[in-house]
Amino acid sequence: MRYVTDAPPAGPGAHPVDTAKRYSVIGLGTWQFGSREWGYGADYDEGEAARIVARARELGVTVFDTAELYGFGRSERILGSALRASGGTDDVVVASKIFPVWPTAGVVQQRGVSSAQRLGVQKIDLYQVHQPNPVVGDGTTMRGMRALRDVGVVDEVGVSNYTLRRWQRAEVELGGRVLSNQVQFSLVARGPLAEMLPWAQRTGHIVIAWSPLGQGLLSGRYNSSNRPSGGVRAANAMFLPENLEAATPLLDRLRDIASAHHATPAQVALAWLVHFPNVVAIPGASSVAQVESNAAAADIRLTADEHAALTAAAEAFRPRTGASAIPALVAGRARRP
Repeated sequence: MRYVTDAPPAGPGAHPVDTAKRYSVIGLGTWQFGSREWGYGADYDEGEAARIVARARELGVTVFDTAELYGFGRSERILGSALRASGGTDDVVVASKIFPVWPTAGVVQQRGVSSAQRLGVQKIDLYQVHQPNPVVGDGTTMRGMRALRDVGVVDEVGVSNYTLRRWQRAEVELGGRVLSNQVQFSLVARGPLAEMLPWAQRTGHIVIAWSPLGQGLLSGRYNSSNRPSGGVRAANAMFLPENLEAATPLLDRLRDIASAHHATPAQVALAWLVHFPNVVAIPGASSVAQVESNAAAADIRLTADEHAALTAAAEAFRPRTGASAIPALVAGRARRP
């Protein structure tokens, strides 16, 4: 396993990532724990989730990300229990996020304490604002975060789904470092490459990539005749038949490079992400085998030519998304039994 906190600065004049704990380049996202959206069921929550966490730790994964919103607190409880059963939390980064409704200073403080209690920790290593609130300003939100940090309930503060400008303003409002921004980032969601990631690399911040496999699109498991039939993926426009067809050249390139590394397309897609300094990817895992596969991606070293070829193939992919994709999504739902 590699760690962003052990890596040298991204370039001349850049600052290293300096934290109390080591942040692995591959973490574990736990939206699936306790959440009905994925349809994994009680057996997963009560057994497999704990095995996944224990195996992730054995493989050197240190970043475990959850949120108050996931299963309305159940994910935090499941993760906390699994971490205690597998060795405690002294050597891992426990990251959670505040429910993104009305995050005023007092609410932030109350919810931070509640999340720590559900997780069973005295201190949340990274506490993040789940979404920028369009009404509540970051001045009051960060005042609450600062209070939690000052009394030792929170170590590092982060945000999620913020623009670069709002991330920077949030740091001013906090009066200290806002370590990370958790954003959608993958071969098919490359927005952070333009400004956000270069700034993070210069300043010693971290970009945490959620949905690093495009909700499974980049695994190569799906095509226009084999589409996901339910759950979260069924509502994702990326899985429309025309988009799956358009993704064929990108998926073929992933398969070619994966073959050269004796790897899978998903592993190569993760390796493309963590090739960049200051990036932590947090894929979920439905099984122990999947967490083993995800963790192994940290050891794949793409050549400069391979990385550039993947980027070029991704840039050539032009999926139909947004408002124009809604009629096809609605029609697809209507056809399902």
